[in-house]
Amino acid sequence: MIDFSQLDDLARRLGNLLPPGIRENREELQQNFKAVLQSGLAKLDLVTREEFEVQRAVLLRTREKIEMLERRLAELERGADDANTQNVAH
Repeated sequence: MIDFSQLDDLARRLGNLLPPGIRENREELQQNFKAVLQSGLAKLDLVTREEFEVQRAVLLRTREKIEMLERRLAELERGADDANTQNVAH
């Protein structure tokens, strides 16, 4: 989720960057900055660090399982090839 306190801080910083002649409307501009930032970030479909780490762990476990299954399949295929070779020899 988006940390709105950080958006407030960023909007405030953007407002402080304005030239002195425009600063009279700083409060209104900060609100506009904040609204634009919120809208832009909402469109990005971001996830939290925690959600990212959970999915990363799931991916790692899945990758390990696939590698294990690939090794097992290779063993079974070797066994089948050996059995076929023995049947042909007899």
